[in-house]
Amino acid sequence: MHLKRINAPRDWAIKRKERKFIARPLPGPHALDSCITLNNLIKEFLNQAKISKEVKYILNNKKILINKVPRIDYRFPVGIMDIIEIPDLKLSYILLYNKKGKFFLNSVKDASTKLCKIIGKKIQKKGKVQINLNDGRNLLLDKNNYAVGDTLVIDLSNNKIKDHLKLDKDFFVYITGGSYKGNIGKLQKVIPGKDCEEPKIAFSEDKHNYTTLKKYAFVIGKDKPLIEVKNE
Repeated sequence: MHLKRINAPRDWAIKRKERKFIARPLPGPHALDSCITLNNLIKEFLNQAKISKEVKYILNNKKILINKVPRIDYRFPVGIMDIIEIPDLKLSYILLYNKKGKFFLNSVKDASTKLCKIIGKKIQKKGKVQINLNDGRNLLLDKNNYAVGDTLVIDLSNNKIKDHLKLDKDFFVYITGGSYKGNIGKLQKVIPGKDCEEPKIAFSEDKHNYTTLKKYAFVIGKDKPLIEVKNE
């Protein structure tokens, strides 16, 4: 299934008039406007292929890893904070937004961990806690000290939690939507929603203060950001 390039989400940062159609992402944990296909990634971001036939050859030979897993469907959705690796070239990237709100690949030195945002939490039988993460992962835990909006640092080799970053004052947040998409700042406070209003956050960046919706905040560090963003 395909989309017309001219109608593709603005985040995709693609050449809209080069060809008429572009592959549509498979249904998955990411919304259409918050992911790109492996086909798009390989051709227009990594520049490792020119046509879909070449993309399929690369994928069938398991040359590309997404979060340590080889993916072979060219329509597989790659979303924000996903880790992309090309082992043969010893290259690793993380998919992020730049300050123009467009996707770009940010090189990383350590591809062994991944930041995952908690988007849901349920109490299960025998007091177990099910945590739902933004990339589709579900964790069943004994502890109930995690909140929706917090970030977990996940070890991709065993799917275990290495660290817990709270959505709390003075933690660093990466903004994933709205007018400040792609910005990094220090959280000042969480502003509860009133009536029908959504909760918001106040954050500071370069001595300037901003406000955005709480759902756009992705915690990325306590003393310093755990990802070094090279904005393009």
